[in-house]
Amino acid sequence: MACPYTYCADAALETLIYPYGLVRIMHDIDSAKTVYLFTHGQAALWDKSVEALESRGFSKDKIVKADLQKVGNTGDYMAMLWMPPNPNRIKVQIITKVEDVPPDARIGLWKGVSKDDLFEIML
Repeated sequence: MACPYTYCADAALETLIYPYGLVRIMHDIDSAKTVYLFTHGQAALWDKSVEALESRGFSKDKIVKADLQKVGNTGDYMAMLWMPPNPNRIKVQIITKVEDVPPDARIGLWKGVSKDDLFEIML
């Protein structure tokens, strides 16, 4: 199925134009915040992913490999290669809430992290 919207991207700002003329403007990026990058086992895509995130306004020195035993803070970003096992884009989210939880066997301490989708970057 084709994507129901068109977009034009300008560094950290993306405008989505939905059918019937609805427009949504995405968040500006805070380059001082940490980005936790989940590669879902696709280590070969690390450099390409970092370059894609940099092109959208994220700071290279703030992009770190996500760790299941260490979560980010409210206002930080999550970026994950999507959709496993054959990702073709990066899904970018902002962390909205962090709760203390026992680690989950599959997603670790990130089980207690709430987040909102911001945008996607095609690889």
